[in-house]
Amino acid sequence: MSDPRPRVGITAVGSALPDAVVTSGSLQREATRGIGKALPGTLLAQATGIRTRRVAADDEYASTLAVRAARQALAAASLDPYDIDLLLFASASRDMVEPATAHMVQAELGTRAHALDVTNACNSFVNGIDLARTMIQAGRARRALVVTGETPSRAVRRAPADFAAFRDGFAGYTFGDAGAAVVLEEVTRGGIVDVDTETRSEHWDVGGIPGGGSRHPRGDEHTYFRGDGHELRGVFEKTGTSVVERTLDRAGLGWDDFARVLVHQVTVPYLERFAELTGVPQEKLVVTVPELGNVASASIGVQLHRVFGELVPGDRVLFVGLGGGISIMTMIWEKS
Repeated sequence: MSDPRPRVGITAVGSALPDAVVTSGSLQREATRGIGKALPGTLLAQATGIRTRRVAADDEYASTLAVRAARQALAAASLDPYDIDLLLFASASRDMVEPATAHMVQAELGTRAHALDVTNACNSFVNGIDLARTMIQAGRARRALVVTGETPSRAVRRAPADFAAFRDGFAGYTFGDAGAAVVLEEVTRGGIVDVDTETRSEHWDVGGIPGGGSRHPRGDEHTYFRGDGHELRGVFEKTGTSVVERTLDRAGLGWDDFARVLVHQVTVPYLERFAELTGVPQEKLVVTVPELGNVASASIGVQLHRVFGELVPGDRVLFVGLGGGISIMTMIWEKS
């Protein structure tokens, strides 16, 4: 029996990058001044494979980047803001604890949609796409705008007090800032054809930014990212590859069936290890991490925007999301 629900696809994409470029070398020099002793050679660049990252200016916020990307996506789709009836701000970053950042994005865009936030670390944007798809299928929305604005550079410990603090926050030095947006609506063919998830919440405390909630409502110390990158990598390697294998097996597809494979990118070694374990051909990947760093949930959106114009109807793209918590998510999308 065929699925009676309408097909929902991504019909337009946008992205946004701040102008300021920060090199790994300059970050390392800042950290050295804080620690008070030299760090080995080009430690940050060598360990992460990240040469540069974009960093938002003081007057740029998560909503700023989301709005820029959203305007691109709306223009690409030839849509007026009033054509949107669901707006999801799906991000690990936000402008403030309350109200939802979606309202700030909406006020700037001039939409009048049902607006709310979706947050699940670096999987937020893919989660937002999935939620928008299901709301359209349920008849709760006709056309959705899913946006993210990520400013994790705000959580980088630029001047650690000692080497222990530097090591505790090392994963944060991978961060860069970016925004992304997609329009979702009913399509006659293709669209999002498969979604899978795996959640291992027992690892929630492996890494994150503890401040701003009811556990640590105040105190600068809690506003910095801290985490065990090795443990995160171990969970992703063990669980993430099995989810990918399960998705491909269920869909009856192999790597040759995909035009592109978009993977959340933390560091170059992470990405290389993913390719090694899954067997995905390098030419299928859209590598952004050496240039942009880890842009959190904007990673897949930025990659999609870079290749969207190259795709033709019928091309399939596999999204592989990885997020703290821990969650893994796959999505198969076929261009309409």
